[in-house]
Amino acid sequence: MNFVALQMLIGDRAKYLGLIFAVAFSTFLMSHQSSIFAGIMERTTSQIKDVKDASIWVMDPKTQYFDEVKALTDDDVYRVRGVPGVEWAVPLFKGLPRARAFDGNFRVVIMMGVDDATLVGAPHDMVLGSPEDLRKPDAVLVNRVGYEFFFPKQPYVLGRALELNDHRVTIQGIFNSSAPFQNLPIFYARYSQAMTYVGRERNLLSFVLVKAQPGLSDNEVCRRIGAATGLHAATGQEFGWQTIRYYVAHTGIPVNFGITIMIALMVGTIVAGQTFYIFTLENLKQFGALKAIGVTNWRITGMILLQALMVGVIGYAIGIAMTAAFFEITKGNLDLRGFVLFWQIAAGTGAVVMFIVMAANLMSIRRVLVLEPAVVFRG
Repeated sequence: MNFVALQMLIGDRAKYLGLIFAVAFSTFLMSHQSSIFAGIMERTTSQIKDVKDASIWVMDPKTQYFDEVKALTDDDVYRVRGVPGVEWAVPLFKGLPRARAFDGNFRVVIMMGVDDATLVGAPHDMVLGSPEDLRKPDAVLVNRVGYEFFFPKQPYVLGRALELNDHRVTIQGIFNSSAPFQNLPIFYARYSQAMTYVGRERNLLSFVLVKAQPGLSDNEVCRRIGAATGLHAATGQEFGWQTIRYYVAHTGIPVNFGITIMIALMVGTIVAGQTFYIFTLENLKQFGALKAIGVTNWRITGMILLQALMVGVIGYAIGIAMTAAFFEITKGNLDLRGFVLFWQIAAGTGAVVMFIVMAANLMSIRRVLVLEPAVVFRG
């Protein structure tokens, strides 16, 4: 009977291919837009993820997300260092100075200032140079996006000069970075130097990076820091999710992507459902013949579900392959880095596609279940 069901399905090539296309199109839209959304949300936490040396971030209690901070005082570093359970604590600065190449090309950049003594927070994924080169006078590290913006189509060479708010700096290292939410160049400098590049205010300390003592959990040390200093302390993962929740709650990004995903869901369900229904109506006599020779309703229902499963699997495979191919083609583009097909999205899309084809199939099953076998003898 399974062979009969599959032959009935592929017998009408036009409707069969129409079903496959509807499911593949829905799969592509849902998985593609969901992956783009997830990639954008992950970009909001890029600088948090790039800090590999410290697991705890300390900030002003009212800080909602990474890109908007209220400066702490320099004394806050010492207060945090005095909390039991803290192995070490160092300052971290984040600012947005303007960089200018000597040909006049300029752009606002993300400036990260790391502790002068330890260089905690400096990038590790270096293309050229070393984080230790930050100890040189007026040294900065720049990510590949920044280097290629200021020196387009030129080879990677250390020692090139730029201006940061009228201060001359020298590129002593080039590194790979996670893609930021705003695709701005990322610079690293020593904390004392970074503050001069941005301009003096009364307070400039953005965050305190903390390492917990061995034997103590990060969450316990966060609790102790909060109780002792009144500041907000969170692990890197918690701070990342805090930032993501801010963008989800206060921007239109989820709504825009959600609308596209819902349209894909509706198109897949309606088109597949209508096509399945027409397919069933055109094969009522065949189903009636099967009933006339003693095939039960349960067996016929299984045949119809098998048809739906075959359409779902093939359509999903084509759609998810299109999504994977898109991200594979674009992965070499520095502006599109960080956008990938997450396995969770692939699995979730697969579950939704199975729901679509089964829901669409249920629209047509009822007509078969109430069908009288005598229909086969009618003209």
